[in-house]
Amino acid sequence: MAVVKEKKNKTRLKTEKYFDYSLLFIVIFLVCFGLVMIYSTSAYNSQISNNGDSFYYLKRQGMLASAGLVGMLIISRIPYHFWKRFTLPAYVVMNGMLLVVLLYGAASHGQKRWIEIAGIRFQPSELAKAVLIIFLAHVASRSVKRLKNWRGVVKCFALALPMILLVTVSNLSTGIILLGISFIIIFVASSQYKIFGGVVGAGVAVMLIFLKVAAYRMNRIEAWLNVETSEYGYQTRQALYAIGSGGVFGKGLGRSVQKLSYVPEAHNDMIFSIICEELGLFGAIAIILLFLLLLWRCMIIANNAPDLYGALMVVGVMAQIGLQVIINIGVVTNTLPNTGIPLPFISYGGTSVAIILCEVGLVLSVSRSIRFKR
Repeated sequence: MAVVKEKKNKTRLKTEKYFDYSLLFIVIFLVCFGLVMIYSTSAYNSQISNNGDSFYYLKRQGMLASAGLVGMLIISRIPYHFWKRFTLPAYVVMNGMLLVVLLYGAASHGQKRWIEIAGIRFQPSELAKAVLIIFLAHVASRSVKRLKNWRGVVKCFALALPMILLVTVSNLSTGIILLGISFIIIFVASSQYKIFGGVVGAGVAVMLIFLKVAAYRMNRIEAWLNVETSEYGYQTRQALYAIGSGGVFGKGLGRSVQKLSYVPEAHNDMIFSIICEELGLFGAIAIILLFLLLLWRCMIIANNAPDLYGALMVVGVMAQIGLQVIINIGVVTNTLPNTGIPLPFISYGGTSVAIILCEVGLVLSVSRSIRFKR
């Protein structure tokens, strides 16, 4: 009996389960920090525009962030292979929804990007990121041998292209994110790296065409190159004033001046500028380091995933978060042309935060499948 018990103990020690609590805590901290900053940046304007309710944006974001956290925890408990059976239907339905947006979508700031039902707005392009990640992870993991030549790579990109184009027509910034996600997933799955030079060239050419089609996009390029004098560079100029006035340690939480109607969309895409103003260089670096730590934890999970499908799924989520952080901070600091990309977990946007939290649930699901020896 003692020998049998000893063998059972050895077997148990060899199959320890893993769950990345570090990733979970980082994400929860970023969401909570985002809620604090959304209240700080929006309270003044919200009180003026929403009948004295300074908590309007905080309540909306808090409700959807809570739903996203619940969704994240539920999805983390579901084996990630479960989603394979829904890959094709989800891809078809998603393209249909994007087509509906183009034809009948609700408009804001001159762009059709939302579906509105009973007064509730939903942005399908945010869900498209998650669907594309699951779809390409499944396709690429099943086509590894085909991805060793240029035909296989092109075919894989061709499958993602309809979704990318449908989004890019009305939302170039999200189209760039989808293209970046596709590129990184297929790049990781393929060993023929030289092929991707041509793919990058083709992608840049497509984006340049979309820039030329809409004049307001070229205005953003002009504002980027001449931010001090361009009439289209007002938002970026105000953001730079906020960053510069924050100094090393900032003016203090809640003491921003630029959020008082000077920086448009201060609680949304430009929230990083207010973080810099209120918390200074110290706060900005702390947030960037947290994102780097989050991406590092994702990389650890991808490297130890039980199979290629799980690894590519994590890589896709990692790519989305990384690209959005780089582009958002690049825009705020005028390193990149102005485009509407939210800062993950922090910027105001209910659809965005809820869906990206569910994507983190996928990453945690993959981490739960990792086994290690002790």
